[in-house]
Amino acid sequence: MELAYTPEENAFREEVRGFIRANLPADIQDKVLNGKHMGREDYLRWHRALHKQGWVAPNWPAEYGGTGWTPVERHIFEDEAAEAGAPPVIPFGVTMCGPVVIRFGNDWQKQFFLPRILSGEHVWCQGFSEPGAGSDLASLRTKAVREGDNYIVNGQKIWTTSAHIADWIFNLVRTDPAAKKQQEGISFLLVDMKTPGVTVRPIVTMDGGREVNEVFFDNVKVPARNLVGEENKGWTYAKFLLGNERTGIARVGASKRELKRLKEIAANEREGGRPLVASPRFRDKIASLEVELMALEITNLRMIAGMRDGKGPGAESSFLKIKGSEIQQRLTELAMEAVGPYAMPFQREALEEGWNEEPIGPDYAAPLAPHYFNYRKTSIYGGSNEIQKNVIAKMMLGL
Repeated sequence: MELAYTPEENAFREEVRGFIRANLPADIQDKVLNGKHMGREDYLRWHRALHKQGWVAPNWPAEYGGTGWTPVERHIFEDEAAEAGAPPVIPFGVTMCGPVVIRFGNDWQKQFFLPRILSGEHVWCQGFSEPGAGSDLASLRTKAVREGDNYIVNGQKIWTTSAHIADWIFNLVRTDPAAKKQQEGISFLLVDMKTPGVTVRPIVTMDGGREVNEVFFDNVKVPARNLVGEENKGWTYAKFLLGNERTGIARVGASKRELKRLKEIAANEREGGRPLVASPRFRDKIASLEVELMALEITNLRMIAGMRDGKGPGAESSFLKIKGSEIQQRLTELAMEAVGPYAMPFQREALEEGWNEEPIGPDYAAPLAPHYFNYRKTSIYGGSNEIQKNVIAKMMLGL
């Protein structure tokens, strides 16, 4: 089943395809399609191409550099980019911090930060989770004390994705220790990663990757003008940001690409002398997953349409986060199942640029184990799925 599109929307799809063919570097496309690791410059090369076209921030209002696309056009772009093997734009600036600055920031912050986010001059990371304050962000202990025209920040953040390549970090900090933890006393502060006292330490994940980090703040002096909105109102801004983040975490386009790849693997693998895709048992698993992905896509479209009309993200974003992460994990599980024993070798080095060794099994088997392990995190980051179920219970059922 395919969604029906108008002639104008189909023409837009052709425009997107033409742009991608002309601007997506072949080496970056190869890394995305074959699951290889990418560096900061890989992401920024594609970011700059999108910025030159005016397409880097579909979720921003047009007056701040957004595309002015309809929800369907935005969906079409994400679909085509993912299928073609374009990398996602690093989300922390464009998808998360930018919208917060647009909604709650002052004129100076908009004039200084927004153009640099759009151009890629500033790469951002997210300073929310802490030891002892993961899904329960309101328990955070990193503090910021006002001293004249500055805040002095002390504390630690953890699981900070892309901190090792970031220029700036948006931080939740405690500015009033006596306030109610769930509602007040937390502020939203923008910190230059080059400021003295900021230390980044990598965390090696179970797939051997180093994309997440610990970030330490030791008497870091931050100009008070980097405070977004009002002091002690940061929890409100964080909830707004998380709604945008959880929408993107659904990753519908990327999952559709991986579903297509799964079908190709199943067509190449054999069971009992015939292609695995001909097995009723395995075919049913693929069909069930495809139905769930179609339902997720339609829900995502409804969410985007509501946001375009000015409706803030609600409980729907939690639905998208839960189901999107479950589908992503299931795709890696079925790919592992499809190749059988060839999924067992852990060839993380095969994901690095310049690796030319003989693979164990078919070429497509090398990244499957690293991806399986890496995608265990999807049900945890952005607010664990258990927390999202509590959000749904409270917002939808009044529990």
